[in-house]
Amino acid sequence: MSEDKEQPLQENSIEEKTVTETTENVGEETVNSSEESTTLQTETASVATDSAEEPNVMNEIDDSNAEDAEDTDTEKRHEIPMPDYHEMSMENLVGELQRLVKNEKIQAIRKHVDTIKDEFNQKFEHFLEEKKEEFIANGGNEIDFRYNSVDKQQFNEVYSEYRDKRNQYYKSLEKSHKENLAYRLDLIEQLKALVNVEEDINTTYNNFKDIQAKWRHAGPIPRADYNNVWKTYHHHIEIFYDFLNINRDLRDLDFKHNLEEKVKIVARAEELSKEPDLNRAFRELQVLHKIWKEDLGPVGKEHREEIWDRFSAATKTIHERRQDYFKNLDKIKEENLERKNAIIAEITALSEHISSNHGTLQKQIKKLEELRESFFKGGQVPQKQNSKTWNSFKTAVRAFNQNKNAFYKNLKKEQQENLDKKRALLDIAVSLKDSEDFDATTSEMKRIQGQWKKIGHVPRKYSDQLWKDFKTACNHYFDRLNALKSDAFKEEEANFKLKDEFIDRLKSFELSGDKAKDLEAIKKFSEEWKTYGRVPFKKKNINQKFDKIIDALYQKCGVSKQESELLKYGNKIQQLSDTDNQERAIQNERTFIRKKIDESKDEIRQLENNLQFFSNASESNPLVQDVIKRVNQHKESLAAWKAKLKKLNILKNNILKEEENVADTEEPEAED
Repeated sequence: MSEDKEQPLQENSIEEKTVTETTENVGEETVNSSEESTTLQTETASVATDSAEEPNVMNEIDDSNAEDAEDTDTEKRHEIPMPDYHEMSMENLVGELQRLVKNEKIQAIRKHVDTIKDEFNQKFEHFLEEKKEEFIANGGNEIDFRYNSVDKQQFNEVYSEYRDKRNQYYKSLEKSHKENLAYRLDLIEQLKALVNVEEDINTTYNNFKDIQAKWRHAGPIPRADYNNVWKTYHHHIEIFYDFLNINRDLRDLDFKHNLEEKVKIVARAEELSKEPDLNRAFRELQVLHKIWKEDLGPVGKEHREEIWDRFSAATKTIHERRQDYFKNLDKIKEENLERKNAIIAEITALSEHISSNHGTLQKQIKKLEELRESFFKGGQVPQKQNSKTWNSFKTAVRAFNQNKNAFYKNLKKEQQENLDKKRALLDIAVSLKDSEDFDATTSEMKRIQGQWKKIGHVPRKYSDQLWKDFKTACNHYFDRLNALKSDAFKEEEANFKLKDEFIDRLKSFELSGDKAKDLEAIKKFSEEWKTYGRVPFKKKNINQKFDKIIDALYQKCGVSKQESELLKYGNKIQQLSDTDNQERAIQNERTFIRKKIDESKDEIRQLENNLQFFSNASESNPLVQDVIKRVNQHKESLAAWKAKLKKLNILKNNILKEEENVADTEEPEAED
């Protein structure tokens, strides 16, 4: 065979070269092959003719298959759903991008990523403009505006990861394509050589099948080389089939196999012509054409025209349905444009009639959000109108926000005044929530609650916490008040009766003059008092009566109040000493005392802060006097708790010393 005849051939010379080259190679043995050669030319010509009748769809399929030749994951790419990213928020778009980059192959998500990027940038631009308007409305200078968006930062990080993976993938892919191209060209050389070897025809045929199998699994090659390489490969396949005419049995087996496979392809194409999902149908049709073109050879002459006509007819049906779909899609986009223009007009009208009432304006803001949501869900518009529609939408929303911000700028001063008034009421509620003067305090608490309702709105960032604190203080007081009226304290009433009788008995007690004896008696009174349970909250002052009598008795014995507190605490110390688990009991008591110390400090600090709000009030003011009185009481209590802690520490140190002494006196174990 001459060198020029072995070069890759152009499509329009395939039929002519086939007969000539085959005759030169097989000589006299090809005398009877003219019929089959002619038949092969007929099928090829038929395909070319039928393809010419539908140049758009055939060219589109060929171009797509050439592109897919570089991508082994084209089927995977088409299987990834394409959600309506236009309806997603920026946060959801970032999440969708993260999911794709993490879970899908990088080469299969390009269209998804590009769409997500466009939608995110549009939404972020709109969001940024709103923030800028808000910044300016609050007195800021446009040149000083800066805004850090978490969503934007996350998007940039994920998109950067996508680009790195994509670049790395295509760098590796380029090398793989070159290697696959070299491998396929080598297979073509092996295929060309089959007609020149002198060996058993069955062996040659098996080698031919082996080359076909290797070709099908050879991997993708550069798109630019795809068509020429395939034409060269197909040309030499045809030459081999002509050469195979010397063994009709093998050829007929191949014809039969090819016919069976092409019948399956045609049947599937006819099913796809009724497939509701036109995009899916067209993608699968591309695959069928690729198999027909690349994986299967010719069929018997008597079936060629019929099988191709069926395949061509199914292809034409799918193509026509797809064309109708795109025509209808343009109509849908025009309808979307009309709907979005109507939404823009409604937003414009809304911005021109901003309410001067907060409640009504809140309804208008809600209406604007509904219109914005409808706009984003309105679907795609014609490409040439996209930018204009988006800019009109932004202008209308910006006008509404400017007018809204102007209203709230004037409202801000009034809300600050309301905030000061409510804070003053909160301070009163906190100062009275633990008051024991229920008659006077109940009236005052109801009064400040009524005033609270009459005061208008405060800045939103303070509103919830301010109301929560005020409500907590009021509920604390009224819960205490209601507890006094409950029937659930019958046992406490009984305890009160016992304590009241005990008080009468205590009042009749006379000191003997023997200090040690009298202190022991007072100690027993304290121990007995602790055996009685709690009393009703409103009668808890009986405990104070008892403390006053005990303190008076201690005072008559020449003992100060702090010393008396420590003497009374001595009973507690004794209990701790006698307990089985001293260390744990002492630790619990220490924790309790420290908590009481902290509470006393907090109460003193809070009450002293409250006094600052009454700086202009007279010291004769009942509220001021009550606060001062409570401050002094807490200071005395704080001193007592500190003294108790000191006594507890002494007990702890004594116990440790005893343990050390015991350890020192223990005899060491005898050595072996």
